[in-house]
Amino acid sequence: MKQILKQLYNYEPLTKEDSYNVLEKISQGAYNPSQISAFITSFLMRDITVAELGGFRNALLDLCVPFATDFTTTDLCGTGGDGKDTFNISTLSSFVVAGAGVKVTKHGNYGVSSFCGSSNILESLGHTFSNDESNLNKQLEEANICFLHAPLFHPAMKGVAPIRRELGVKTFFNMLGPLVNPSQPKFQLIGVFNLKVLRLYQLLHQQLDKSVTIVHAMDGYDEISLTSEFKMVGKTTEKLLSANDLNLMQLTQEQLSGGKSIDDAKAIFLNVLENKATAPQKEVVLANAGVAIANYKQCEITEGIERARISIESGSALQSLKKMIELS
Repeated sequence: MKQILKQLYNYEPLTKEDSYNVLEKISQGAYNPSQISAFITSFLMRDITVAELGGFRNALLDLCVPFATDFTTTDLCGTGGDGKDTFNISTLSSFVVAGAGVKVTKHGNYGVSSFCGSSNILESLGHTFSNDESNLNKQLEEANICFLHAPLFHPAMKGVAPIRRELGVKTFFNMLGPLVNPSQPKFQLIGVFNLKVLRLYQLLHQQLDKSVTIVHAMDGYDEISLTSEFKMVGKTTEKLLSANDLNLMQLTQEQLSGGKSIDDAKAIFLNVLENKATAPQKEVVLANAGVAIANYKQCEITEGIERARISIESGSALQSLKKMIELS
């Protein structure tokens, strides 16, 4: 590790192979917490490269507990780390997408840079995490969605989790979360916290056989926030869109607040799925779910939004949540 750290401190990038090997050795317990912390924080001082990100991604996928399914699935996941303290928009949108008939393998974790990640909210609702393949496939079949709790699928990173919690800031592991879904879904909506990461993801996904839509709100959100214009890119497409382009309302940051506690977050979560949420809360979920549906169905975004609206208003999204919890 000493040589790797010296290289990083001299602003010399790692090769894809070196990046792979470091993550592999971290998983094997070859380094102490101080070395791991130094390694992680070195990337806060300079931008990560495509080769480094690709090497880290490949290592985590090779080290993870695999999840095989015959279903063609999507995932909705943000990098986190935007510091905006919104409610659980991507997790909510996942159930709306499932309620619209799209199979979702949702990858998630406890909050690191926020108090309530997807695992926190689902645990508070009574969901039991599992990496049992047959059980998860049953959830996919009957609820159209299953949840892949990252610690159960990435046990190799258990030594890193407490260090990330203690640091309490976004690191390159935030960037890796959306890239290492054990099911490797064919479709994906990914939100990123800045334009540099958006470009990294775009370049990386050009090498992968996936249909991925990457979004970033120009005022800093790692999702479509409707508080500003947002950048949306695919392998060969790039657009700058606004709420007006989606026939939705312009929102403010205050309208997207996730509250101050897990109970606050839970109340908002259920209100959205029960069609009792505020108009802004509903609209931002419709935007993200609609884009994910459009990517999967290869239809116009406005059509995806209407499918998402029906999913909420018919109760299908809520039913997907209840069925997944029942089967967990």
